[in-house]
Amino acid sequence: MRLRAAFGRAGITARKHEGDGATPAGLLRLVRVLYRADRLKPPACSVPLEPIGPHDGWCDDASHPAYNKPVRLPCAARHEALWREDHVYDVIGVLDWNLAPAARGRGSAIFFHVATPDYAPTAGCVALALPDMLAALEAGLSAIMVPVPA
Repeated sequence: MRLRAAFGRAGITARKHEGDGATPAGLLRLVRVLYRADRLKPPACSVPLEPIGPHDGWCDDASHPAYNKPVRLPCAARHEALWREDHVYDVIGVLDWNLAPAARGRGSAIFFHVATPDYAPTAGCVALALPDMLAALEAGLSAIMVPVPA
């Protein structure tokens, strides 16, 4: 399945590091899906599914023990809030980039999420329009192939 997607503002890289704004190249497996239950019904998918709430975040502080892991807010470490006013994180596919174990500085919070209406570049994630994302999940999406740059 080929769909229009937004990638990192710095393009795609084979040498991902924290804060570079690039999407890592390679096969990124879908580990689980998080969603805003106040905005959407649970999406059909083939991986574990969990609702998120206002106190959910993701640590992107390479010096913290929770680096590239979910955290509860407030959190003293640098993090991303998953509960956002925009709709970008209404559905979040957690991809297996740098998860087990997380190598400090190799990149964090590489998600599959909802694209902005204009497909603006992401901070390193892969983003699709919500209808495309939901259709891909329902079709059994288990991984995303991000091509190695030429």
